[in-house]
Amino acid sequence: MTDETPAPPAQGEDAPGDDRAGDASGGGPLWRFVRELLIIAVIALVISFVIKTFLVQAFWIPSGSMEETLEVGDRVLVSKIQAGPTGIDRGDIVVFEDPGGWLPTSTEPARGPVLDVVVSTLEFVGLAATAEGNHLIKRVIGKAGDRVECCDAQGRMSVNGQPLEEDYLYPGDAPSQQPFDVTVADDSIWVMGDHRTNSRDSRANDDGSGATGSVPTDHVVGQAMTLVWPLGRAEWFDNPTTLTSVPDP
Repeated sequence: MTDETPAPPAQGEDAPGDDRAGDASGGGPLWRFVRELLIIAVIALVISFVIKTFLVQAFWIPSGSMEETLEVGDRVLVSKIQAGPTGIDRGDIVVFEDPGGWLPTSTEPARGPVLDVVVSTLEFVGLAATAEGNHLIKRVIGKAGDRVECCDAQGRMSVNGQPLEEDYLYPGDAPSQQPFDVTVADDSIWVMGDHRTNSRDSRANDDGSGATGSVPTDHVVGQAMTLVWPLGRAEWFDNPTTLTSVPDP
């Protein structure tokens, strides 16, 4: 029996049983962890931005114009898939950009330069709910060509001659304190808040013809599909039967 002694490893090779293999990518375990965490964060931000831009965006409610359906401080998810003339129905709750002059000039509260950047970034990528800003949220009462009028002998509003039973109105509110009879402009919608006495909507911005109070459909951001906060009031929004049964003009 010959006594064979293992030859020493060649220069640059690891000895048998030595687990100290070099990391071809460089850096230690901590750097690898940080790098992977950064990659995951970037991917999450990109996905969130795409979702917010094309699919769903969160908004929070700063006013009482849609009470009691939506209250101050509520958070809603708005689907952007339904935006556009073919995706909007009577009864939908929609978010839309100010057509011009509907909203008073407002000043954002001072949060400091650092917090402003953080909040703006989170809103931009969709990780924070967006305030109304230059947006409004109302209920669609009429579509292009619809005749919307108020009020009949029973104090009801009607669309294309059909009276509405508006059980979504704020308790004690009349359908409208001001009478009107308009035809909704082409490629537009007629919108009103559920809290009629506290809503500056199509009625307040119209010249009596229906033209200036109608909101162009290309201003619609999307349809509010669900209330997500507070959790105790979370719900999916359904179109009221009184509006889904309205005949076309």
